[in-house]
Formats: sequence, C-alpha cells, structure tokens
Amino acid sequence: RHTPMHRACKFATENLHRMSSLSLTGGFVVGDLAKGLRVARPAASSARRFRAVAPAGLGVRARAAADDAPPSGSSGSASANGGGSLASRLLAQSAQSASFSSSSAAAAKAPKASGAKAKPASKAKTAKTASAAATPASDAATAANKEAKKKALDRVLGEIDANFGKGSIMKLGSASQAKVSTFPSGAMTLDIALGGGMPRGRIVEVYGPESSGKTTLALHSMAEMQKVGGTVALIDAEHAFDPEYSQRLGLDVDEVVVCQPETGEMALEVVDTLVRSGAVDLIVVDSVAALVPRSEIEGEIGMVQVGAHARLMSQALRKINVNAAKAGVTIIFLNQLRSKVGVIYGNPEITTGGNALKFYASVRLDIRRKEIIKGKAGADDEGVRVKVKVAKNKVAPPYKVAEFDMIFGLGISGLGCTLDAADEMGVIERRGSWYSYGEERLGQGREKAMEYMTENPHVLESVEADVRRVIAEKLAGKYGAPIDKQAKEVAPLGAFGKGSPFDLDDEDEGDLEFA
Repeated sequence: RHTPMHRACKFATENLHRMSSLSLTGGFVVGDLAKGLRVARPAASSARRFRAVAPAGLGVRARAAADDAPPSGSSGSASANGGGSLASRLLAQSAQSASFSSSSAAAAKAPKASGAKAKPASKAKTAKTASAAATPASDAATAANKEAKKKALDRVLGEIDANFGKGSIMKLGSASQAKVSTFPSGAMTLDIALGGGMPRGRIVEVYGPESSGKTTLALHSMAEMQKVGGTVALIDAEHAFDPEYSQRLGLDVDEVVVCQPETGEMALEVVDTLVRSGAVDLIVVDSVAALVPRSEIEGEIGMVQVGAHARLMSQALRKINVNAAKAGVTIIFLNQLRSKVGVIYGNPEITTGGNALKFYASVRLDIRRKEIIKGKAGADDEGVRVKVKVAKNKVAPPYKVAEFDMIFGLGISGLGCTLDAADEMGVIERRGSWYSYGEERLGQGREKAMEYMTENPHVLESVEADVRRVIAEKLAGKYGAPIDKQAKEVAPLGAFGKGSPFDLDDEDEGDLEFA
C-alpha cells in the first residue's frame, strides 16, 4: 500500500524525467538559435548595407528570412557552423538563379545585336528590289483605275442626260454656255471697267439717284445690241418712254419690243415669257420701283402691306434667273434709291425691291453725277460728267470706276469715251495739256483734241481701232506679256502698220500738216 509520501515522490520523479527529455531536445534548438544570433549580431551593420533581396516567387516567411539573413561574406561560416541553415540555403539558391539568369541574358544579347546590325542593310536591299519591281505594277494599276473611273463617269453623264435632257450636265471644257460673252455698253471706259462689256445671260442692276443717267445708259446698251444684230425689249413700268430721244441715241425704235404693264406680276410674267422664248437678246426693266404688286393696286391708298414688293421680286427672280442663263438673255433692271429712317452712322441709301436682286445680279452699277459741263461764254450747260462704280461684278474684277460725259439731248459722248480710253490704254500720249497720237499732235486740252478728231474721222477710226485691239489683248492676257526673244521684230500698233492712214511714203511725209 502506497503512502501519500510515496505517491508524491513518484509523481516528482516522473515530472523530472519529462523535464530532462524536454531540456535535452530544446537544448539543441536553443543552441542552434544562439549560434545563429551570435553570427548575425557582428554583421548587422554590413547586412543593412548589403541586404539580400528575395526572389518574387518566395513566400512571406522565406522573404522575411532572406531579409534577416547575413551577408554573403558570413554565410559560409554560418552554414559551416550549422547556424541559419534555412536562410543560408534560400540565399544560396537566389544567388545561383540570379547568376544563371544574368549569364543567359548576356549570351542571348550577343546574337541579337549582331542580327540587329545586319538587319537594316538587308531591309534596305529588299525594299529597293521590291520598289523597283512594284513600280511598273503600280503604274499599270493606277492607269487601269483611272480608265475605269473615266468609263464610269461617262456612263453616269449619259444616264443624267437621258433622264433630264441633253446639256443638263457636262464637262466645263465642252460647256459653251459656261463661257461668258459680252456686248458693248455704249461707253468704252465703262466696257474697260466691266472687263469687256455687259455680260450675256446675266442679270444687271443699275441704280442711282434721280437724273443720274440710268435710262440713258440702258438705251445706249439697247442700241449697241441692235448694232450687233440682237433683238431688244423694253418693259416700261414707269410709262415714261421717249421714242424721239431714244432715236437720237441711235436706237431703232421700230424694232424695239415695248411693254407697259399694269401690275408688277404682269411685267415679270412678260419678262419670263420673253426669256423662255429665246427670241430676245436684251430686256430692260424700267424700273423696279414701279413694279407695283396687284394687291397694292387693288387696295386702298395708304394700306400697309409689309414685304409684298420684296416677295414679288424674290419669287420672280428665282424663275427668271435660270431661264435667262440657259437662253443667253441679258436682263437690265433699273432701280431707284430710298433713304432709311433713323440711320445716324453709315449710308442711309437703300434700293427698292428687297435684297433678292442684289444676290441674283451678276453686275451692279452705281451711277451718279460728278459735275456739270458748263457751256462756253455763259451759254447753257452742255451736259453732266457721270461717274459709274462697279459695286459688284461676278465675271471680272469689281470695284472699278469709269467716267464719261452725257450730253443733253445726245446721250453718252462716244468721242470723249474714246479719247479717255485711248489715254488710259496708252494709245494716245498726253504731255502736260497736249495730246499726241504717235508723232502727230491732236491739240492742247481735251476739247481741242476732240475737235481735231471730229474734223479728221480717219484719225478717230484709227484711234478707236487701236484702243479696241489693246483692250482685247489686255483682257485676253496678252497685254504686257514678255517679248519672245526668238522673234525677229515686234508687231507695231495698227495705226502705224501697213495700210493705216499714217503709213506714208518718204515723198508724202512733207504733205502732212500739224495742227
């Protein structure tokens, strides 16, 4: 039977045995850990400077062990002493893998560099051969593509002509209607400013204050159209046509088609009908301000109708514009001026009929009186000096200015226009107040020169011919062109060539008297 003392001694003996076995096992562990700490403490400062970086594939514990591992100089001694076995093994493996990867990368770079050096030469050589071989092939493909496009375009143009009529679409080189032809306006200086004269198939607006010469300029244009064989029509909306005055201006009144409409709708319908007929070459509407809408005529005086006149003009011009261009009919609209109320800054003048005519007109002429031509020795005034500004021109450079004389009862002075144009074109030379044509003096002062040309019609004809030739050459782009060095001689002016009035023989030179 065991006594309490005996049981206590036995229990103590068993516990002592357990503690001895644990102390033996833990001694080895504690000893290894102490050795590792002893090795790691001296190299702590160097480990901070040369800390090994664990590979990215390692775990968290392995990376922490690698961060706490000793430097490479002390790893051998630590592994030899048996301390830090896990950290040393991890560091050794990472160093071996790093050295292997660096060596393999260095070995792979060498052939790549050599290949990179050799590649540009081979690429350049192959590019040259490829381009040389591809040039004829690409040219052939481009030519075939152009030919296919040309055939497709011709086919489409044919289909459009079949659907909408012949001439509805065409190339500009073969479009005769696209070339704008002109006819004289009656004033040669104005023809120069317009770039050749009044355009055919276009709408022209002539506006200005009262008694400025709008109707006179239009009648001269009608006379010039008759001279070239055209038919003219006059829409006299103002009911103020004077046949005797028109006949003195050179107009054949017997061949003029005259209409005095009752309403603005009637006038514009007559214009549209004449244009679509194609039998008239020039139509003059005098004037836009007198084209009164029917609603205004049928209504009471003083009734307010806002925009009726502008709507009438806008609707009519939309129809007339296209037909006039197709038929080649020139329409001259004479317009009056009004003043806007309350305008302090800027020009208060405005034309009647709204803004549609401003846009549809290819040429807009602003005509105004410049000065009065006084008579001699207290006689009556002979006429007015007129200044015309080309406010808009879609067929020639705009904003040019022309001046000419209008003689009372006779219209535009053709002789004065010829003299001014000859002076401007250099056909007649002016030295001071003297006018000279070649070697011949015409007179001192403008009036004397005009008198001499009136007394010598052959001189006037020669001057006019030279002026028209120089104008034609200038408009055609030949005037002022460089002289051809291969040409043996330069052709002289027509006034000094063979067959001219001034082509005199040696024995006839003394017969010419100078004024």
